[in-house]
Amino acid sequence: MEEKKKGFRFSYLILLLLVVLLVCFLFIDTSNPGTRVQLSEVYELIDGTYETENGQKNIQMTQLYYNGGTGYILVEGSENSKTFPNNADYYFEYSSSSEINLILQKINENNEKTDKKVTITYDTDKPSNNWFLNLLPTILIIIFGGVMVWVLYRMMSSSNKSAMSFGKTRAKSFATTKVKFSDIAGADEEKAELEEIVEFLKNPKKFTDLGARIPKGVLLVGNPGTGKTLLARAVAGESNVPFISISGSDFVEMFVGVGASRVRDLFEQAKKNKPCIVFIDEIDAVGRQRGAGLGGGNDEREQTLNQLLVEMDGFESNEGIIVLAATNRSDVLDPALLRPGRFDRQIYVHIPDVRGREGILKIHARNKPIDESVDFGTLARITAGFTGADIENMLNEAAILAARAGRPKIIMTDITEGINKVIMGPQKKSRLVTEKDKKITAYHEAGHTLLAKKLENCDDVQEVSIIPRGMAGGYTMSRPENDDSFVSYNKLMDEIAMSMGGRIAEEIIFNEITTGASSDIQQATKIAHKMVFDWGMSKKLGFLNLSSQETIFVGRDYQTKNDFSEKLAAEADDEVREILSYNYTRAKKIISSNKAILEQLALLLLDRETIYKDEVDMIMSGKSSEEVAKEMEKKEKAQKLKEEKERQKRENERALNEYQKKVEEGKKLLENNIITQEEYDMIVKEFEEKSKELKNEKPAKAVRAKKESSQSVEKAKAEEKKDSSVPKRVRATKTSTPKTTTKKTEKDDKGEK
Repeated sequence: MEEKKKGFRFSYLILLLLVVLLVCFLFIDTSNPGTRVQLSEVYELIDGTYETENGQKNIQMTQLYYNGGTGYILVEGSENSKTFPNNADYYFEYSSSSEINLILQKINENNEKTDKKVTITYDTDKPSNNWFLNLLPTILIIIFGGVMVWVLYRMMSSSNKSAMSFGKTRAKSFATTKVKFSDIAGADEEKAELEEIVEFLKNPKKFTDLGARIPKGVLLVGNPGTGKTLLARAVAGESNVPFISISGSDFVEMFVGVGASRVRDLFEQAKKNKPCIVFIDEIDAVGRQRGAGLGGGNDEREQTLNQLLVEMDGFESNEGIIVLAATNRSDVLDPALLRPGRFDRQIYVHIPDVRGREGILKIHARNKPIDESVDFGTLARITAGFTGADIENMLNEAAILAARAGRPKIIMTDITEGINKVIMGPQKKSRLVTEKDKKITAYHEAGHTLLAKKLENCDDVQEVSIIPRGMAGGYTMSRPENDDSFVSYNKLMDEIAMSMGGRIAEEIIFNEITTGASSDIQQATKIAHKMVFDWGMSKKLGFLNLSSQETIFVGRDYQTKNDFSEKLAAEADDEVREILSYNYTRAKKIISSNKAILEQLALLLLDRETIYKDEVDMIMSGKSSEEVAKEMEKKEKAQKLKEEKERQKRENERALNEYQKKVEEGKKLLENNIITQEEYDMIVKEFEEKSKELKNEKPAKAVRAKKESSQSVEKAKAEEKKDSSVPKRVRATKTSTPKTTTKKTEKDDKGEK
């Protein structure tokens, strides 16, 4: 096979050389201009008195051709008469029109005097002796015409790569997917609903015997990142059928009718591969309610939707094709799309609860080295409101932080930092913060923390920091212990009071207020407004909703109007102000009575910049900031020692693997008689000693000390033999120097220790 390939390449090389030689030959000009003469000699050729160097006399000019500063001469009796002016006898060069005019005048005068006429020829282009150059314009026209014909043919015949194929679907077809239901956590009810679809695709007879029909469509509705697309892939992976995926925006095009054409092509492709699953992501891009836009809607989008409705449940049935669709805006979909027979089921993919988040954490932590101190249950509680995508991103950020710090495993601090990074962005340690601003921020966050611990219904504090992050100069992060679906009146009041803690702490400590509480004021006002206007929690107004809004424009959010009087609105505003005033008063009373704890929290924040739940609990129990700081230092030292041991363990394992490879390579060399048995035994012995040394460090140190002592004894003996001829006084000087050096080194070591 190799000889054939070489011969094949050699023949191509020969062909390439022949083509190059042919092209070179075609472009070579084979014309002969003749012998160069001066202008004075040209006059002699006209008169017929020119004499060559060979002694030939009376040479007479018969023809003259001039062009572009060069003149070509043909003489009487020449052999170049047929190929003139490509081949000439003589040529001359002239620099101006006056010179050539004098020559022409001389020729005309000579023609009048004598019978021997000289023919004069002038042309802008000298005719070429190369036939290829003469035919080159015609060849280029033929080539250009052929290329244009080929392009038009491809545009008319190709169905995938040409510009005429915009009516074809852009769906991506996958034979199978590797995603299974076991790769998804936190969506048990959603998986149970979809498992019936999988069972129907695997064993349809079980259902058809009872008169059941397979659902034609399943609509997955949920917030972004909850795993709608992942569930659709899992259905295809479990049922082992082809999976055709397309986005709703892929149907939209600038040409009228393209969307409907792509829908038809999509279902034609699905019919060829049935049973199969067609997944339309973000279906709200094409399935919006008809007639809901300005001026009656978009006709092109409505044509696409009409074609989709017909294909899903029209005159022609599509058995064996299940349409899965995903959206987070089911409220804007057309009612005809949501009716039974098209999307028979609507599965709501909710944000995972505590148990679901713990399962998602374990799935995404499979391929990551997690430290034993990491508690997934705690992480599941402090990540309330996180979707599956948020959790995956959070663990990825934690892995990046651990790698940046050079840790062998991901610890709890990395994960909590990853959570904060997902929510608020990275820390801005490089931002220049003055000591005054730092102190104000410390007392501000200490006020929030104190109220969060003292108020009964507030969530527990997880982290407090005065390092800028995102738009905030500092933050107090509290996370709920569980996922409560309902929030009580007392908890809302405590949350309002807690958000006021920063402003109150500034007022008590510095006797002035700053602009740092702007977001706190906004949050407190928003909660109080919703309590009065939305949730009917006002003592004066009672069970009344004031936020009901009637849409007077089809854009829904374009313009609204209120259904209550201005007097009622004024009373509601007074209630909002009353709630805020009451909570401000009681929050200020709590902080004033616990000013000592506030001071210790602020001092600890100024010292450590970031503290966590354990440190906050220590301060609240009565410990000083110095005691808590020492406890934090102990924890950090213990963590660093643990990381160092883990890093050393991994390095030892890596070293043992390298020695093991040396032993295996030595065995191969021994089998091939490259090394002797003794050399191989030395390699094995070295591996055994190294493994003992790495597995048990104390014996290794003893063996190393024993080796060093024996080497020093042997070295001393060698020196004694070498210096036997030296006087004793000199030898004593030599031996005293190492002793002094040894003592000095021991002192240095002690000082370093």
